[in-house]
Order: sequence, then C-alpha cells, then structure tokens
Amino acid sequence: MGAHSIKANSTGRRVATAGLLAAGAAIAGAGTAAAAPVTVDVPVELRLPGVPAQVTVDLPEGIALPAGLAQAAAAQAAPVEFAAPAPQISTGQRILDAASTRVGSPYVWGATGPNSFDCSGLTSWAYKEAGISIPRTSQAQIGGGTQVSKADLQPGDIVAFYSGASHVGIYAGNGQVVHAPYSGTSVSYAPVDSMPFYGATRYY
Repeated sequence: MGAHSIKANSTGRRVATAGLLAAGAAIAGAGTAAAAPVTVDVPVELRLPGVPAQVTVDLPEGIALPAGLAQAAAAQAAPVEFAAPAPQISTGQRILDAASTRVGSPYVWGATGPNSFDCSGLTSWAYKEAGISIPRTSQAQIGGGTQVSKADLQPGDIVAFYSGASHVGIYAGNGQVVHAPYSGTSVSYAPVDSMPFYGATRYY
C-alpha cells in the first residue's frame, strides 16, 4: 500500500509540474503584444529533478496568472524596506549637547542652572543632564575622572584653564570649548588656545 501511495504522489507531482510548465508555455504563446515578463517560483512540492525553481513567462495584456501564482509573483516583486538603525549618541556628545542648549544664559557666580551659571556650575549641570554626578568646584572636577592630554580631547571632556584650575569648560570639538566665562558675559564658545591650558579630565 505504501509503495502505491508513493507512486501516486510522485505521479501527481509530475502531472502538476507538467501542468504548471504547460500553463507557462500557453501564456507565452498567447501573443507578444504588450507582453511583460513575469517570474514565479515553482512550489516546493512540485520541484523535481530537471524542473527549474522558477519559471519566467511573457504575460500578454489581458491574461491573468492563476491566483496562487499571481500572489507569488506579487510578493516577489514587492520591495523590501529596512528601517535604518537609530544613530547612537555617545555620552560625551550628550554632555556637550546639554551644555550647548545653555549658550546665551548669563554668568552668575555660584549659579548651577538651569537659567544661569558660573563655570563649574555649567559643567556640573551638563553632566547631570547626561546622568553623571561630578564634583561642584573647578578644582575638584579637574582632580577627578580620568586625566586626558590636550591632544586626546573628545567632546564632553572637562577642560581646566589658568593656574590652579580656576576656570573650566566643556570641550566642544574643533579646538573649541563651551563655557560660562565671567560676570557680565554669557555661556558661549571659545577657542581652547584662547586661555592658558591647565589640564583635562573625562568622567565617562
């Protein structure tokens, strides 16, 4: 019984495959006016030795593929869209971005934001916005973290200036810092080399 069943199934597949290929030939021979090539996958159950995995036929205008094949052809032709991965923002960039939003805010001695700042008040506020707690004063800030050289500065690093690290800012890239300079000024950008460099540190 099992042998008869296998033979019947094999014969059925051959008949169905022959029918599929004959249908393709019939469609191709129906005419070439306004013909468009259509490629469809041969169903897995119909793939036998010598039968291609795909069949391409010229489909004349006004002749439709059988429903199953039409769906396969449409699925094959449908464009596949991939969502671009969200850009990764570094911790240093988040620190810099926070400080940059305060450009134009007035310098006020002892202020830690969000509307006015002194120099170390700006740096501690920007770090807090990025989820990092650092010391409050400029000397304590430059004394902690991981010390970095001037040549290895990255956006977000704290840069100290003048003898005794009396002033700090946040490195903004391209040789610039964003800082709260002194009374009567506001948060702004300045070249690193516009002030005597003392040192730099990184907390991330």
